[in-house]
Amino acid sequence: MDEYLRNNRDLWNEITPIHARSNFYDVEGFKSGRSSMLYPIELEEVGDVSGKSLLHLQCHFGMDTLAWAKLGAKVTGVDFSDKAIDLARSLSKELGIEADFVCADIYDLPENLNGTFDIVYTSGGVLCWLPDLKRWAEIITHFLKPGGFFYILEGHPFSCVFDDSPDVTEPIVKYSYFHMPEPTKWEPESDYTSPAKGSLEWINNDPDAVVTHGSYEWTHDMGDIINSLISAGLRIEFLHEFPVIFYKCLPFMERDDDCMWHVKGNKIPLIFTLKATKP
Repeated sequence: MDEYLRNNRDLWNEITPIHARSNFYDVEGFKSGRSSMLYPIELEEVGDVSGKSLLHLQCHFGMDTLAWAKLGAKVTGVDFSDKAIDLARSLSKELGIEADFVCADIYDLPENLNGTFDIVYTSGGVLCWLPDLKRWAEIITHFLKPGGFFYILEGHPFSCVFDDSPDVTEPIVKYSYFHMPEPTKWEPESDYTSPAKGSLEWINNDPDAVVTHGSYEWTHDMGDIINSLISAGLRIEFLHEFPVIFYKCLPFMERDDDCMWHVKGNKIPLIFTLKATKP
């Protein structure tokens, strides 16, 4: 694991317990029977998973993985953070939800997991942590059964070009839309679980929070994403784009009645979903 991925793994080990205590994840609510962390869009587009095997890549501490298990899937979750996988296994045992969890970097997964799956799934802010989408797509194909499908719900890469400084009041292009080999380095700051992105509320409201690592993140444009999957032998079934997202990623966003965030006028794509099938 190179220095960037090692740093990011250490960061996720630091923030896993912070996320587990956050209102965003509401772990106690999940334990008490809250039905799902999954979004209506993905529930509709993935469809019935009863009896199907599902591999969840970059699963964090497994709440979405366990949500799919509660819907009848035979699930395996994968993440490179040992702290996250330990917590996922603990939740699985405590709640009596059958699930397998593997601690491995996604690029090393073929050496750490056997078998193939009906569905390979990933969701919610995962691609920025991957330097090589070509290899990522090859791994997806490796683990899919013939006739199986890959599904992703992800932040739209176009939404990442705008200045997200706390005092910005309108969309201003600041960052490149296109992939660069070297990642962007971000200092420790608030993330999607914070009540206000750009502040340190996630730390200041949690006296036990300790975050010393910044992050290294890569940009991938939509062409990179689609072409990597096609090159790996998958057939694109659909690509859908939506003007809403699940957290306040830009300071001038507004919240709608469904508790999703959008930019006034709904003129900017904020998330996309994609389904691709292995022939």
